[in-house]
Amino acid sequence: MPLVSIVDDDASVRDALADLFESSGLRTCSFACARDFLESEVAAKSQCIVSDIQMPGMSGIELSRTLRAGAIDTPIILISAYATDAIRRSAEAIGVTCMLAKPFDPLELLACVEAALSAA
Repeated sequence: MPLVSIVDDDASVRDALADLFESSGLRTCSFACARDFLESEVAAKSQCIVSDIQMPGMSGIELSRTLRAGAIDTPIILISAYATDAIRRSAEAIGVTCMLAKPFDPLELLACVEAALSAA
């Protein structure tokens, strides 16, 4: 079963996303911040990363840049309540697989994850 890592500072969002992915047959591991994810063993084992953009400390954009700078090409899906055009351009420049604005349709997110997993 593929492993999807969830990085979001909101516990209720992490729980809801974990429930969504697990009900679709995916394994999940959740983190409250980008730094915890990067320092975990799971970072190297994830087949897909779903991260919020606006988080204390390191943002989802910064997390994506850090991963790409380390030559980690794991598919990244970013979610944000503040999905401006500038943020979308930054995400595209980094090579983010998908970006969704909150609130999003859970089925749309699941479709992004499934497409990312099948392309990897």
